[in-house]
Amino acid sequence: MSLPVLYSFRRCPYAMRARMALWAAGVTVELREVKLAAKPPALLAASPKGTVPVLVLPDGTVIDESLDIMRWALAQDDPEGWLAGDDTDLIAANDGVFKHHLDRAKYPGRYDEDGVTDHRAEALALLSPLEARLAEAPFLCGETRSLTDIALLPFIRQFAAIDPAWFAAQSLPHLLGWLDGLLASDLFAAVMPKFAPWAEGDAPVLFGP
Repeated sequence: MSLPVLYSFRRCPYAMRARMALWAAGVTVELREVKLAAKPPALLAASPKGTVPVLVLPDGTVIDESLDIMRWALAQDDPEGWLAGDDTDLIAANDGVFKHHLDRAKYPGRYDEDGVTDHRAEALALLSPLEARLAEAPFLCGETRSLTDIALLPFIRQFAAIDPAWFAAQSLPHLLGWLDGLLASDLFAAVMPKFAPWAEGDAPVLFGP
C-alpha cells in the first residue's frame, strides 16, 4: 500500500510540529528530508511555494500547511485527544505576532527595520499569558498535552535557544517546566533523528511509530 510522502526539514519548527502530530496519530509516512538550499523538483512540483512541511497523500492530495497536516493526521486517529485542545486564537497569536518578534530577535539585522523595537522583549511579553495558563494546569489546554502545546512548542524552543542562560533567568517557572518536559519526552526524541537530504531515486525512508 502506498504511504503518504512528507517533505520535511529537521529543524524547521513547522515541520517539527507536523512530524509530532503524525507520530502521535500513528501515521507512517515516507520521509523526504529537504535541503532548503537545493529544494528537490518533486517538492516544487507538489507545492510551488517550496516551503516545508508538505504532505502528499496516496491519492495525490497535497497538504502544504503544517496545521492542516496536524489536523489531518489527528482526524485519522487521536489516541491522546489532542484535538480537544485546539485553541485557534492562541495558535494564531503564536504563528503571527510571536513569530514576527521571534524572527527579528533571532536574526537581528536581517530585516529592513529601524532597530528601535526590542523584539526579544516583545516576544517575552507574549509568553506571560502562557505562564498564567500553566500556573493553573500542566498544559496549555488542561491536564494533558494537546495540539496547542505541540503547535507552540517548536517556536518557544527556538526563542529559548537564542540565549538559553537569559531565558532560564526569566520569571517563567511554569513555562520553563512545560518546555523542559516536552523536550524531554519520548515523542520529541522520536521525531528528531537526522536524515540525509533526499534525492530522486533514493530508497524510501519510513517514518512512524
